[in-house]
Amino acid sequence: MDSYSVLLVDDEPDFLRTIIKRLTKRGIQATSATSGEEALAMLAQEPRDVVVLDVKMPGMDGLNVLRRIKAAWPDTEVIMLTGHASIETAMEGMSCGAMDYLMKPADLEDLIYKLEDAVRKKRLRTCRP
Repeated sequence: MDSYSVLLVDDEPDFLRTIIKRLTKRGIQATSATSGEEALAMLAQEPRDVVVLDVKMPGMDGLNVLRRIKAAWPDTEVIMLTGHASIETAMEGMSCGAMDYLMKPADLEDLIYKLEDAVRKKRLRTCRP
């Protein structure tokens, strides 16, 4: 698959560093944000193909960030990242426009599969090869 860009949003810096490093080694353009506000500012500067968004974060929670992403960048695909306690919230996120969700801790292969699926969906919708 051609190169694509991903923004991972989570309030756990160690988790972000590990995932970014592993995705980058696979040739994926991955960046991170530790809050919803930071993610929205980064998207305003440079939209991404896919956002992987933690449901539970201090400040602006994942659902509020999702709604703002879909309002401003409707073609950006969003994958919700959730712990066991917030599966209902992740499902609510899908009704608000998220493409899918992943349970924490996320398996790297599952994440990559969902990222590639999201990119294919976006490219089909926007007629971009």
